[in-house]
Amino acid sequence: MAKPQLRKSLRKTKYNSASSDRLKLKNSTNKGLLAKQSFVIRLLLVWGILVMSALGLAGRLYYLQIVNPTIVYKQAPKGKTLRQIAHDQQSRRLRFYMPRRQIIDRQGNVLAVDRITYELYAHPYLFKRNLDTVPPQEVAEQLAAILEDKTSAELLQQFSKRDRGIRIAKNLPESAKEKIAKLRIDGLDLTQNYSRFYPYEETSAEVVGYVNRDRKPRPQAGVEFSQQKLLERPELSWLMKRSFMLFQGKNRSVFYPGELKNVKKMLKFDDLSLQLTIDLRLQQAARTALKEQMEQYKAKRGAVIVMDVRDGSIAALVNEPTYNPNFYEQYNLELFKNWAITDLYEPGSTFKPINVAIALDAGVIKPTDVFEDTGKIKVDGWEIRNHDYTTKGAHGTLTLAEILQRSSNVSMIKIINRMDRRDYYRRLQQLGLQEKLEFDLPGYAPGHLKNEIEFSVKSIEAATASFGQGFSLTPLKLIQLHSAIANGGKLVTPHVVKGLADFEGYLHWQPSFESKQIFSPQTTNSVLEMMETVVEDGSGKASKVSGYRIAGKTGTAQKVSGGSSGYDETAKITSFVGIFPVESPRYAILAVVDEPHGEHTYGSTVAAPIVGSVIESLIAIEGIAPFNVESRE
Repeated sequence: MAKPQLRKSLRKTKYNSASSDRLKLKNSTNKGLLAKQSFVIRLLLVWGILVMSALGLAGRLYYLQIVNPTIVYKQAPKGKTLRQIAHDQQSRRLRFYMPRRQIIDRQGNVLAVDRITYELYAHPYLFKRNLDTVPPQEVAEQLAAILEDKTSAELLQQFSKRDRGIRIAKNLPESAKEKIAKLRIDGLDLTQNYSRFYPYEETSAEVVGYVNRDRKPRPQAGVEFSQQKLLERPELSWLMKRSFMLFQGKNRSVFYPGELKNVKKMLKFDDLSLQLTIDLRLQQAARTALKEQMEQYKAKRGAVIVMDVRDGSIAALVNEPTYNPNFYEQYNLELFKNWAITDLYEPGSTFKPINVAIALDAGVIKPTDVFEDTGKIKVDGWEIRNHDYTTKGAHGTLTLAEILQRSSNVSMIKIINRMDRRDYYRRLQQLGLQEKLEFDLPGYAPGHLKNEIEFSVKSIEAATASFGQGFSLTPLKLIQLHSAIANGGKLVTPHVVKGLADFEGYLHWQPSFESKQIFSPQTTNSVLEMMETVVEDGSGKASKVSGYRIAGKTGTAQKVSGGSSGYDETAKITSFVGIFPVESPRYAILAVVDEPHGEHTYGSTVAAPIVGSVIESLIAIEGIAPFNVESRE
C-alpha cells in the first residue's frame, strides 16, 4: 500500500513542479513583452519629438525665407533678407561712374560732354611749404594768378573769415588743377567731380539745354531734358568676390575678380553719342544775322528756324537773347524757354500762302482767277483795310500771285468768302493747328482756334483768319506748314534728333517719323510759283540772292493786347518765310522778330534780310550751285 501512495505523491509533486515552471515562464514572457512595448513607445516618442522639431524648423525657415523674409533683428540691415545678407557678406559690387553720352551736331562737333572738374578748398591754418609756414597774402597772390575771376584781395578776405574748409572755387578745369598742384602748398585741397561742359557755349543752347550742378545733377532744358533716356548709358558694375584674412590681429576684407563675363562687359563699353540734325556752322550764321537785325531795330526778341522740307529735320534753331549753359545760374529763367516752340503768336500775312492752298484744294478758286481789290471792306460792321491803303488806296484787279506780292487783306477775304465757313474751319483743323506736336524738344504749345460755332456764325472770324489773324500758333508750326508747300503737300514731323552714332558716324539707332498728305502736289506747285514772285517782284526782295530761285512771304502782324480793339497799335511782330531753291526745294527758313522799334519796321525790312543772309550761308555750307537758266528753258 505504501508504494502506490508514494508513486501517487511523486506524480503530484512533479505536476506541481511543472505547473510552477510554466507559470514562471509565462510571467517571464509577459515581462519581456511589456519591456519591448515600453521601448517602442519611448522610441516613437523620441522620433516624434525629432520629427516635430524638424517640421517646426522647416516651417520657421519657410516663413523666414518665403512668407516674411524681412529680418527684424536690430543687428540685421533694415529690410534685407537672409539671402541678401549672405550675398553681401560674400561679395561686393563695384559701380563705375557712367558719363552721359556726348551730344554732337550732324558734322560730329561735340556740343555737350562730361568732363572732370575740381573744387578748391582752403585751410589757412595749414598753409605750409616744406614744413615752412606760407603767409596767406602769398597764397592769395599765387592763386589770383591762376583763378581768373578772383583777385588777391578777395581771396585774402575769404581767408580771414575762417581757418578751415573755405570753398574758393568750383568747376575748375584740369589745367587749373595742375597749376595749383605745382604751388606745393599744404592746406589747398582739390576735390574731383564730374560736370557737363558745353564747348560752344550759347551757340546751340536753345537746342541742347543744360544739366545743373547740384549734388544730384539733373537735366533742365533742351534735348538734355527731353532725351534723358537716350543720353544715359547702361549702368556698368563689377561683382567682386570677398573673403577675409587675419592681418595684425584683425579681420580684413580681401577682394578678387568675379566671373569672366564681367570682364567682357567692361571691354564692350558704350561709346555712342546722341547726334542732332542741326549744323553748328549754320546755327552760328543764323544767330549772327538775327543779332545784327535785332540790334539795328532794338527788338525785344527773335528766332530763326531752318528746316529740311524733305524729312522735317531742323538744320538750325536760334533764339535771341539766349544764355551760356556753362553758367546757367547767371541768367533769368525766362531765357531757358525755347519760345520758338513754346509761345503762340498770330502769323499775319505769312499764313496767306497756306490759305491760298486751302482754297485751291477746296476747288473754290483756280490759279488763273483774279479778284478786285477795293482797298477796304466791311465785315460784320468792322472795316478792314489793306496795310498800305492810306498810301496806295485800292489796287484794282489782282491775280493770285499779285495778291501775295502786295499782301492784300481785302482780296484774301474775298477768296475765303467763297468757302463755306464750316468747311474752312475744318480744313484749318486738318492742318493740325490745335494738335499736340510730338517734337523732340520740351514745351511745344498747340495752336489756338476759336470754337467752331463762333467761327461759323461770325463772318469776321473767317475774314481775319484769311490774312493770318484771330488765331495763333508757334513759329515751329508755321514752318512745318510751309514745308508742306515746298515738298508737294506732305506734313512732315519736325525733329532735331538724328540718332545714336558711333565715332565713325555710323548710326546704330534712329527715330522714325510720320507724315501725311494735306495738299495736292498740283496745289503746292502753283502756290510755290506765286511765292517766288513775292521775292522777285514783291515785298520779299530783301531776301533775294543773285543766281538763285527763292520763294517767300513777308508778314507784319499786330500783337494781341487787352485794349478795346484787342490789338496793340504800337507793338508788332515781323516775320518772313523763305523756301529755297524753288526748282528743287530743300530748305524752309523762317525768321521772326518781336517788337522791332523805329520807322519802316516790317517783315520786308526786318525779317527778310535775315533769311537772305541764312540762304547765303546755306549756299556756302552745302555747295549749292546757282540755277541754270538754260535747263529751265
